[in-house]
Amino acid sequence: MRKLALIVTATVAMLVVAGGNAPAFAGDETPITAPAATTEVKPQTICPIEGGEINKKLFADYQGKRVYFCCLSCPPEFKKDPAKYIEKMEKQGVTLDKTPVTSPR
Repeated sequence: MRKLALIVTATVAMLVVAGGNAPAFAGDETPITAPAATTEVKPQTICPIEGGEINKKLFADYQGKRVYFCCLSCPPEFKKDPAKYIEKMEKQGVTLDKTPVTSPR
């Protein structure tokens, strides 16, 4: 009996040290799941060139990504070094739209 009490005490102590993250036992209705990965989508709202509010009618496509601009003078500036501007926006957490796929006619 003493041995059984020692084993139970040791098991409880290990569970406490482990932070209570013991595996679920048969019959336990609470499923154990990993925390959900949070990938927040932050759409582009600011022009990468001038910093103004974007106009969805003004854009350039580069390597499958669509970048929007605030005015007509921005796309030519973007085209000088598109990778630089895309990298800058992605570092800021901006999720760029994908270039729409057009079906052949």
